[in-house]
Amino acid sequence: QAQLVESGGGLVQAGGSLKLSCAASGLDFSSYLMGWVRQAPGKEREFVAQIWSGGSTYYAECVKGRFTISRDNAKNTVYLQMNSLKPEDTAVYYCAAGPAILTTRLDWNYWGQGTQVTVSS
Repeated sequence: QAQLVESGGGLVQAGGSLKLSCAASGLDFSSYLMGWVRQAPGKEREFVAQIWSGGSTYYAECVKGRFTISRDNAKNTVYLQMNSLKPEDTAVYYCAAGPAILTTRLDWNYWGQGTQVTVSS
């Protein structure tokens, strides 16, 4: 059974950086589209970034230029480097895995349990 486990969340001041990791097991990691989705308190889930098996990436406009998604297929791990963090980036960040073409950017096959990122002003 597929399992995604996030780590690396925490509390950081505005302007700071954090790097999230997501370790995958129970799936053919290298063939999956991997992504990050976040959910702030009282808000709906929001797409953040995704990376295809070959390394191509796509970002939400609100994080473009500040966040970088990457993957290590040998380690079955996907990362999210977050720089220049803002208070509005505060959310639970979820790792997700899906097919190369999603129905929507929130329609993933597998989800992690989430990791909290809090950015103080």
